[in-house]
Amino acid sequence: MLLLAISTINLVEYAVVALVILALIYIVLKIGKNLLKWVFGVIINSILGFIAIFLLNYVFAINLPFTLPVIIATALFGLPAVGTLLILKLAGMLVA
Repeated sequence: MLLLAISTINLVEYAVVALVILALIYIVLKIGKNLLKWVFGVIINSILGFIAIFLLNYVFAINLPFTLPVIIATALFGLPAVGTLLILKLAGMLVA
């Protein structure tokens, strides 16, 4: 009788541990999926920003300077940074 009580407790403990592990896996995968989607979006936006700078420089002859501040801004913010730099360039306020 004592052996049956011990094995039942172990079974319940194993079930609780398994449920906790499954819940943690679900949470990690949910956070990881959102994080991966965000990182992919930032990478795509940065690539599009560099393509926009290339087009502005070589197709439209706007000549945005390709300096370190411009590279960092474009890498971090992508197309919005290029738009801001373009507005600053056309207004004559781009110091880079």
